Amino acid sequence: MTKILHIAARAGLGAALLTTAGCGYLFGDEGVFRDKSEDYKQARELPVIAVPEGKQVASLDEVYPIPAVRDQVVPPGEFTVPRPSPLVAGAADERVRIQSLADESWALVSIAPGQLWPEVRGFLAAAGIQTGRVDARAGIMETAWLELDGQALPSRFRFRIDQGVQRGTSELHVLQMDRAADGEAWPPVSDNVSQEQEMLKAVAQYVANSTESAPVSMIADQAMSATGKISLQEAPGGHAYISVGLPFNRAWASLGKALEDSSFEITDRDRSAGTYYVRFLGPEGEEEDGWFDWLFGDDEHPLAGKDFEVRMADEGDDQVSIRLLPLPSAESAFDRRQEQAMLSLIKGNIS
Repeated sequence: MTKILHIAARAGLGAALLTTAGCGYLFGDEGVFRDKSEDYKQARELPVIAVPEGKQVASLDEVYPIPAVRDQVVPPGEFTVPRPSPLVAGAADERVRIQSLADESWALVSIAPGQLWPEVRGFLAAAGIQTGRVDARAGIMETAWLELDGQALPSRFRFRIDQGVQRGTSELHVLQMDRAADGEAWPPVSDNVSQEQEMLKAVAQYVANSTESAPVSMIADQAMSATGKISLQEAPGGHAYISVGLPFNRAWASLGKALEDSSFEITDRDRSAGTYYVRFLGPEGEEEDGWFDWLFGDDEHPLAGKDFEVRMADEGDDQVSIRLLPLPSAESAFDRRQEQAMLSLIKGNIS
């Protein structure tokens, strides 16, 4: 019995030594299963693979590209990690919104273009509407000719999906065309606006009722950017401004609504000069207090009740810039950090 215990004790000691040595061999810095979590720091950036002329390179595109940082402002003073810009007003409660400007209507959808694309295709399939031409890279989907009840002429529709103003949003535009004898070229505006609006409402309702876990079209997702059309920039002179990729008329209307959603009161406006005259009302409610506390620190919202100019300039090519300017009175002056904070607040509500 004593001999058996002695052998067992020696075996146990050997196992312990093997386990201790084995840990270093398997999991140490030189082990087989070493920690590789920091290896990326030593990675080298390699040039793009050169493909012979005439060969396709689509298969070499980045599957998960890192989006570019659009905001180009340098925070003044000591750096702190910034919070995300506030969401578009109402986006948390409404997945789909119909927006209108003059005679144009479109659906603003709070999902990326690559996710909206298969949902529109799903709508057409569910409605039994045959597609004619599909171009995922251009975001275009056209139907075949349809015989609609009570209509003398057949109709067809073209759906266009664009990236939205804000990151991760999309815009859905619908164009309707009657089948006439003067060819099949798409008109600049719908031949029958009521049909266009009915179709837009129908597909918007379908998207609103669909689940949040909709599939994603990789082709459409790579072709149609989801980074948005808006960014916070810094001019050579040092002042910050908002850059928006919208035509002036639409940007003017969107800016007016964004100011009201950002706790500003519009006291006057000059459309020809592109200027809104506003008064900052300050935070309203407990939820906004947290956001404004971060913007202004421990101060009691020093800009509340002050008047400002919000000036928009047409930069051409459907691009506008938006600046926040103090009035000649010294009471409305602000520092660089406050300027960036106020513009960030407005930027988050432009759609």
